[in-house]
Amino acid sequence: MSSDLSKQANIGKTSEAKLIQVGINSFAELQAIGSEQAFIRLQTIDPGTCLCMLYGLEGAIQGISSGKLSNDKKRELQDLYKMMQIKGKQ
Repeated sequence: MSSDLSKQANIGKTSEAKLIQVGINSFAELQAIGSEQAFIRLQTIDPGTCLCMLYGLEGAIQGISSGKLSNDKKRELQDLYKMMQIKGKQ
């Protein structure tokens, strides 16, 4: 299946393959589901999915480098990441 995911900022071929594996087959689908839900799906196939991936997904959606995310957005994503880490340990 052809995908436009790896043509976006912060998304390489490996990330693209994982997104497709969890049912996100295009950038439009990633935008519709959002970075947080995409990250939660990725955690189901790879519990070691890192915070950098979450930043990268959000950056891709915003069309910017993940390093340019606002501090407020980073804190919001960090909170989700911490919650997922706690949930995974239960």
